[in-house]
Amino acid sequence: MQRKYLAVAILCTGASVGHAQSTVTLYGVVDANLEFANHLGAVPVAANGFNPGPSNNVFRMDSGGVSGSRWGLRGSEGLGGGLKAVFVLESGFNLDTGTSQQSGRLFGRQAFVGLQSDYGQLSLGRQYTSMFEALANFAPAAYATQYEPVVVMAGANFREDNTIKYTGSFGPITALGHFSFGTGLALPPTVGAPFILGGNGEVPGQFRRDTAYGAALVYATGPLGVVVGYDQFNPTIAPTAQPTNAGTGTFKKASVGASYAIGPAKIMAGYRWGQNKNQQGAEFLRDDFYWIGGTYQITTAIGLTLEYNYDNVKNQFGDAHLANPWQISAISNYAFSKRTDVYVTAAYTKNAGLAMESAAIFYANSLSLGNSYALANGQSSMFGIAVGLRHKF
Repeated sequence: MQRKYLAVAILCTGASVGHAQSTVTLYGVVDANLEFANHLGAVPVAANGFNPGPSNNVFRMDSGGVSGSRWGLRGSEGLGGGLKAVFVLESGFNLDTGTSQQSGRLFGRQAFVGLQSDYGQLSLGRQYTSMFEALANFAPAAYATQYEPVVVMAGANFREDNTIKYTGSFGPITALGHFSFGTGLALPPTVGAPFILGGNGEVPGQFRRDTAYGAALVYATGPLGVVVGYDQFNPTIAPTAQPTNAGTGTFKKASVGASYAIGPAKIMAGYRWGQNKNQQGAEFLRDDFYWIGGTYQITTAIGLTLEYNYDNVKNQFGDAHLANPWQISAISNYAFSKRTDVYVTAAYTKNAGLAMESAAIFYANSLSLGNSYALANGQSSMFGIAVGLRHKF
């Protein structure tokens, strides 16, 4: 009998030790604002005859002004010898309507499991691309949801399904690399972009279809930071006129960036080279994207952000003479506490919609957010301003 009790005690002790080595954290952000924007039209898709329509002003409530609204779970378990099992499940949602983002995925922002050690982390699931993650600390607005031209910068495939990813930090250097067996990105044809882009991938006998890969290196020491990155996406391309004539395109991007901190201020700048080819290998987009800006923490409660973006478009669907889009944006926020702040965010864009929305990126921002930033007929600029409240938990 005593041995029986002893065995139970040992089992209970073992269970409590195992539990002590495991952690699960619930976290999230809720962010909503009231916005005004002008010169808006509809996203030009087949349903409206590829016609953005007349110019209108809009007053609306939005979800995610400076942070995408989300909730998530992250956890880890010590496996001994410095090895850990880790996971992240992160769901994006529209706070104004309660609906899911990322095409209705339950965990559309991130969903992965992996192993972590002193040699780095290897993870499997839906994850950010290497270049997107590496550039995060080199974009002044830090991917602020509402007006940041993140799709122009890193591509509409900056989150990818079916991805294996490595991340390792060695002193001042962080290395990242990933491969996706099928990104899961699908965009409909829009005006100026007369084909269906992307799909589910992972099709037997078509290994290249919707695959993607990339790598990045970040060097950060003291006030200085430097980043280089590369990303390639091989999407399904199916012409609307001949949908059976589908193949895989080749979208390439390479980037460099730098940052330097001076007291409460930080200056950031970068360059991204881009080239997209269709299923026949013909170039249909070639551009050079630049950004510069900075942040300034006036007090512990008040922060300012300013960012300028410029896209030198050399070829867009065969047109080499398009006016180059540019945008200037600003954010001012006041923190009531570490978790709650209010903000004002504003942007002015020329030769594109807010977030530099255009056919060049298949209107991916508008289609993802559910709020159009497509320019109306006859318009060449757009202005937007929003006042919002954000809480982190």
